[in-house]
Amino acid sequence: MGQNIVLTGMVLSAVPVGEYDKRITLLTRERGKISAFARGARRPGSQLMASGSPFSFGTFEVYEGRSSFTVVKTEISNYFRKLAENLDDACYGFYFLEIADYYARENTDEIHMLKLLYQSLRALEKESLENRLVRRIFELKALTINGEYPNVFSCMMCGREESLPWFHTKSGGVLCENCGKQAADARCLHPSALYAMQFIITSSVEKLYTFTLSQQALENLEKTMDEYMAFYVDKKFHALQILKEEKFFPEKISGCNPKQKRV
Repeated sequence: MGQNIVLTGMVLSAVPVGEYDKRITLLTRERGKISAFARGARRPGSQLMASGSPFSFGTFEVYEGRSSFTVVKTEISNYFRKLAENLDDACYGFYFLEIADYYARENTDEIHMLKLLYQSLRALEKESLENRLVRRIFELKALTINGEYPNVFSCMMCGREESLPWFHTKSGGVLCENCGKQAADARCLHPSALYAMQFIITSSVEKLYTFTLSQQALENLEKTMDEYMAFYVDKKFHALQILKEEKFFPEKISGCNPKQKRV
């Protein structure tokens, strides 16, 4: 027999069902990722309208049936409305939702991913933080939470823990000065980028967005993460493609007003 349960979580995605309903995907603290029906969520004036919007964070009272969940009531505490005011911010936000959806599973402990997602969306709303850096922090911490992060603490070949100026994607981490010279496809890793990766992997979610990088170090981190993600993550993300189109053809993206880049 079904019962009502209260879950804390965020809407990752929503798709129309029938004339007035929606099926939403929730990332929850208590049950991991679940799919639930929001009956009448598309009907004007519906109390469940908020539950059908991505980024909505709060509590969701759902009826747990034998094979599905149905949303009964919601109390949304944060809609992240500021993301909708800027296409660049919104694209990064949807990219984060896609990654969370990709990694999260039902009936697993997803509290760390939920916290990361929430704090990362808040970081996107801050003018003082560059979206490019927020993205790389989110990506690496998501990999860390799921146990797929690179080893940036010791050489993958000899185990040395000092002088690690090389990154070798196929080996899954850093190489020391001597071993890096033996790997033709190793890339140079900026010292600040290395330190940033070590900090991201070891720090709590609450402390992640407390640093900045020079443009040189950030570009090096971007190239390193692009290569690592392409090699180890078997998924194409729709929002990421939009970001790439915006980067190369900004004049085609109406309403684009990215954050001012700091020197």
